[in-house]
Amino acid sequence: MIPVELTVNGRAYREDVEPRLLLSDFIRHTLGLTGTHVGCEHGVCGACTVRLDDAAVRSCLLLAVQADGCALETVEGLASNGDLHPLQAAFREHHALQCGFCTSGILMAAAELVQRGERVPREEIVDLLSGHLCRCTGYEPIVDAIEQVVNA
Repeated sequence: MIPVELTVNGRAYREDVEPRLLLSDFIRHTLGLTGTHVGCEHGVCGACTVRLDDAAVRSCLLLAVQADGCALETVEGLASNGDLHPLQAAFREHHALQCGFCTSGILMAAAELVQRGERVPREEIVDLLSGHLCRCTGYEPIVDAIEQVVNA
């Protein structure tokens, strides 16, 4: 077992983990934060996207020990004091989710765009979504929701 210390959604954790434990499994099974979904386990679908030190990453491609000393944000950390993050509110307004399986990963990737604090062309949003598989929405409402927030 290897000790791992990290901050998740603003809360400090110290856990002993197996060296080969995936970050996605650490988040879901060790910490009990089930908003991070696991789809393909190959980094293709984007469902497991989280933010590690403010960068969007695929948690199924990282080991928990690689997050030692880092700040991790999951979809559970987006809302603040019971208020939805602007992205979450825009997704609701634009009906940008249906089954919701892909939504947490898309929100975490889009949060990186929001953090930049600059206008983003629609094409860049479409490019961001090229790494996320959604079988329900057809992507247009997702692009509209993200565009509303990043270009407000």
